[in-house]
Amino acid sequence: MTENMPGLAQVRRAIDGVDDGLVLLLAARSRLARVAGRIKARAGAGGRDEAREQRVRQRAASLATALGLEPEVATGILELAIGAACRDQGLTNDLDQGGTGGSGRMIASTMHTRSDPTPARAQQLLRFVPPPRRIAPLLRVVPLAVQQRLLERAMAKVLSGPLNGGALEFMAGRRLGIEVSDLALRWVVELQGSRLVVVDAPAEATVRGTVTDLLLLAGRLEDADTLFFQRRLVLTGDTELGLTARNVLDRLPWERVPLGLRIALNRGARFASAARSAHRAGGGANT
Repeated sequence: MTENMPGLAQVRRAIDGVDDGLVLLLAARSRLARVAGRIKARAGAGGRDEAREQRVRQRAASLATALGLEPEVATGILELAIGAACRDQGLTNDLDQGGTGGSGRMIASTMHTRSDPTPARAQQLLRFVPPPRRIAPLLRVVPLAVQQRLLERAMAKVLSGPLNGGALEFMAGRRLGIEVSDLALRWVVELQGSRLVVVDAPAEATVRGTVTDLLLLAGRLEDADTLFFQRRLVLTGDTELGLTARNVLDRLPWERVPLGLRIALNRGARFASAARSAHRAGGGANT
């Protein structure tokens, strides 16, 4: 009925354009918030910035009032954007998404602590840790079936939320490859029913990277955008499938991952990164 009202279609198209712009701006804000979080983490800064929170809310309310918009509408949208960014990082109520607040304090302490440099003595000792390429031959001794079971169990734990919520339905019958280049390991996973399983079939899309960079990504110590931009992670094959999978994993609430696994990923990523830095400082091969 309303479609025949004069001028309504044009106004609705304009509203759709504004809505699209809002979504684009919210996406840009989300990315900038992640950058802010990484900067604060590397500087060793943590905690909720109450003063900044108050300034941002006041600025939004003042601008809304000047434009004839109810201040609650503007601040409400900001609160939703802040909450979404905090959930992405497993934090709560942190305005610029880089610190910790409330119940997220314990989670953040395991996620964002890369700022402290490795002591010189520890760096010297880390040079004795074999780089991954030297460990690769030892891993070939582990039966493929054992590798597959371990990977399937890890995926079931980490991705239980998206699996139960149907967020991974796009993977049904699709095959995504994971390649750990310096360990010479490669798996192809597929969604079968409500489980991600390792299959013996060609991958439609493959994500490739070193074990260190993949651990940094899994441990939320590096952002996927940064790793792909720096070519430390490479996506080949069906780009749409790979990017969809990456976006789903990027939105995975960190607090839903079992605490023990979060700690293991975080510490493993730190150790691997420190060892790589030590080898590079000593002129050794990249790990």
